[in-house]
Amino acid sequence: MIRLHMPRLRQIRVVALATTGLLVASALAAPASNAQAVPQSAPAAAATNTIPGVDEIVSSPNLRQIANVPKVAPLDATNSDIAFQGKYAFAGNYNGFVIYDISRPSAPTVKARVLCPGSQNDISVHGDLLFLSTDSSRSDDSCNSTTQGADVKGSWEGIKVFDIKDKANPRYIKSVETACGSHTHTLVPGKDRKAVYLYVSSYSPRAEFPDCQPPHDSISIIKVPLKKPTDAAVVATPNLFPDGGFPGSQSGSATTGCHDITAYPAKDLAAGACMGDGILLDIKNREAPRVINRVRDEVNFAFWHSATFNNAGTKVVFTDELGGGGAATCNEAIGPNRGADAIYDISGRGDARKMTFRSYYKIPRNNADTENCVAHNGSLIPVLGKDIMVQAWYQGGISVWDFTDSAKPKEIAFWERGPLSADTFVGGGTWSAYYYNGHIYSNDMVKGLDVLELNDWRTWSANLTRYQELNVQTQPSYLGW
Repeated sequence: MIRLHMPRLRQIRVVALATTGLLVASALAAPASNAQAVPQSAPAAAATNTIPGVDEIVSSPNLRQIANVPKVAPLDATNSDIAFQGKYAFAGNYNGFVIYDISRPSAPTVKARVLCPGSQNDISVHGDLLFLSTDSSRSDDSCNSTTQGADVKGSWEGIKVFDIKDKANPRYIKSVETACGSHTHTLVPGKDRKAVYLYVSSYSPRAEFPDCQPPHDSISIIKVPLKKPTDAAVVATPNLFPDGGFPGSQSGSATTGCHDITAYPAKDLAAGACMGDGILLDIKNREAPRVINRVRDEVNFAFWHSATFNNAGTKVVFTDELGGGGAATCNEAIGPNRGADAIYDISGRGDARKMTFRSYYKIPRNNADTENCVAHNGSLIPVLGKDIMVQAWYQGGISVWDFTDSAKPKEIAFWERGPLSADTFVGGGTWSAYYYNGHIYSNDMVKGLDVLELNDWRTWSANLTRYQELNVQTQPSYLGW
């Protein structure tokens, strides 16, 4: 194992991990973390070891954990993405999803657990509807399906639709099969408000897969009529790379589809993270998105994973999931520019818009070689006059960082657990870290739902914005100046 060292010590506070018991009923309140608050006026303790011990929690003084809800069977598989609506958080899990009542962020309760296996169970909500992505080949489209090879014509992958009007008793009402399944999906409201669209991202076709044939340079677009969601169906499969995507290199993935798309409906704009390519899309016609600009990074990017716009729509942050989330890439050997974020300025108007690279951002802490750590899912924090986002880094924890100056991004807060093992590589950490109505919610792959409180003068104005619904990949706009 390579011995890691940092050029300078960081100021941290060390907190014992909360000891939590299993939840035995779906309405049992989550135990609050026993993390001790550090007054903002108190100096943080200096550390002699920059990598925390197993399950040890470290953070900047302005970010603290206030609750944790551990995973329980049968939803004890890998946790994934999160969506929000009113007083509820909807958290994906490879075995289904959990609905949390977060009306008291310091004491979330479980409203419902739904067993419906099918990784990754990427999740979004709209009104009384919830959508799940299935990107693992299954024997059928039911929640009782079993694993079945993608080389079998009868296997199923795609989107599942649930009625969540009764939050305690969600009902599975519809499925839509899509080519190559649905690794992720992005909800885009129709302009007439009578329907929503799901932009389904998938990739990695193979000649022996009947329902996932190469080339696969397209996305699937599902239209869901809101008055009759059981009529949901694929209405278009636009080819985003008619001349072929990035062919791949020794260090970068070939483009065989998209991993994720973030839409900014208010600006009729979307950004696609498509394995080897980053793209800007005009989505004015919801059923016919058009690529208006494309960028590549053949030096430092291995896998274009996700995207986040600033509120003005003049910048976009792309993430590189080097190692696919299963490798130790936050170390001295990898360095600061790989497995990082890349910030691009957007200039021009209409079809003349283009993206220009400005800088990279990566957490300024090395992690142990036993920890998977790389840039992953995050969201904009609705701060007036600033571009600030919170982001998950798997076992690298949670980083809050400012990219108002796109050439000089800087971290302003962080929180992380120590490795799951000091001796053996074990995957885990926070999959998604999102800001919603005053708090940060993190779905940890192993440890469950974490709730954090950010107290920083630079982000106070975020409290002026309240969302009724938030699917982070359907980016909302907020009042700015």
